[in-house]
Amino acid sequence: MAYVFDNAATETEDRFRVLEAVYDAVSIERLREFGVGRGWRCLEVGGGGGSMARWLAQQVGPTGQVVATDIDPSRMRHTDDGVEVLRHDITTDELPSATYDLVHARLVLLHLPGRLHALDRIRHTLKPGGVLVLDEFDCSYLPLLAAPGPGDAALYARVTDGIHQLIYARGGDPDWGRHALSAMRRAGFVDLAQRSHSESWTGGSLGAKLHRANTVQVRRELVARGLATAEEIRRFLTLLEDPDLVMNSYLMHTIRGRRP
Repeated sequence: MAYVFDNAATETEDRFRVLEAVYDAVSIERLREFGVGRGWRCLEVGGGGGSMARWLAQQVGPTGQVVATDIDPSRMRHTDDGVEVLRHDITTDELPSATYDLVHARLVLLHLPGRLHALDRIRHTLKPGGVLVLDEFDCSYLPLLAAPGPGDAALYARVTDGIHQLIYARGGDPDWGRHALSAMRRAGFVDLAQRSHSESWTGGSLGAKLHRANTVQVRRELVARGLATAEEIRRFLTLLEDPDLVMNSYLMHTIRGRRP
């Protein structure tokens, strides 16, 4: 079953750049708390544009190792010699046993029908005592904080909910962020902890550009499935540029667990 946001699409580059600009600082702050350092062996699952893998390579230095994987790594801008890039499907392709000190994945498992199987595979590839850090959205919490005009809140909800329905239809879970900790516990991880991040986004901001890239990429499917009309999507894209629009960002949970 194909991923909703195909890496081969022209909108992918914009989406990766916005995700890096908005969320890299959050991910890096969390990873610093876990003490990633020299000599660590790290796996970045779903490397996207490669920014987090490059940051990890700087932390582990020449005595460490960073492997960045993606089902389509063609968008990964890897210039650091410390990053090994692999085409890899976390749900089916082989992983080495008891190899990594850290596995990090951002906004990957929520899209995977086989996300629970992926958790088992990740636990297997961690060394005893190794840490998994997941950054995952909970799309059930996406309020509109201020709308420029009447009907805008309903329009915003219709289009964003439509995109979430596409994810469900492909076997994903847009609310995965609030389910991940209990799933990790069932998979055998210990010392579990979770922190969450959200902020306000205005029309025309980087966050609005993330909504735009996502919507433009799936607009034909939204219309074909009756989840939004072409006119509603046109109005929604215009609304995203209005500075009087204030959205709550996606609620991103960072969940940490250790292999015993």
